[in-house]
Amino acid sequence: MKIGIIGKGKLGSAIAKYATAMGDEIVFALDSKSMVDATTDTLKKAEVLIESTHPDAAIANLQLCAASGVPTVCGTTGWLQHKASIDALFLEQNSAFLYASNFSVGMNLVFKINEVLASFMASQENYSASIEEIHHIHKKDAPSGTAIQLAKGIFANHNHYELWSLEDKEAPGMLHIKAIREGEAKGTHIVQYESAEDVIRLSHDAFNRNGFAKGAHMAAHWIVGKKGIFSMKDVLSLH
Repeated sequence: MKIGIIGKGKLGSAIAKYATAMGDEIVFALDSKSMVDATTDTLKKAEVLIESTHPDAAIANLQLCAASGVPTVCGTTGWLQHKASIDALFLEQNSAFLYASNFSVGMNLVFKINEVLASFMASQENYSASIEEIHHIHKKDAPSGTAIQLAKGIFANHNHYELWSLEDKEAPGMLHIKAIREGEAKGTHIVQYESAEDVIRLSHDAFNRNGFAKGAHMAAHWIVGKKGIFSMKDVLSLH
């Protein structure tokens, strides 16, 4: 399969390396400089696009991806306030778009378990929930998109929580997210329910970027030939 990579950072490079090892062709790998001159004709050289850059660049990149009509997979976080408008652009072109805050298969299984756990804990009023996430010091957004997705999973299944905050304060309906940036940490996420007697923890630790690359590659292969807006839940049949 012919894959176009937008974003030559650590994740984009890992995806390109893995896809090549799996026998796919990387027809281009664009960085911020080469993306300036990219056109829809440039992107149409690929059968599928994988966008992994940073929040400030994602909107313009995805607008061009949508205009090209090429199915697109995106792993950039920190721009979701604009997702509805980006989704609409892909739908207008009768194309396909898949956004994932985290491509790791393991993390996406944790997303599902988190939803189930939250539904169980909704009736346990003596437990308070919180989330902790740890990433490398280069990460632009805080909290991580993964932590926000975990929070949304709790909101949808636990009637006590409806908002998240980085501030550790007691407020009705508020879920505290602790965002830590240290070293070259690949990504740790912990959902915690604590009472006066004990604590329940659901956690996921990424050892390297290989899991993200494999998941992105899986999503890229899955989306070709499809039309619509999708997530990793669709890829992994987790609905």
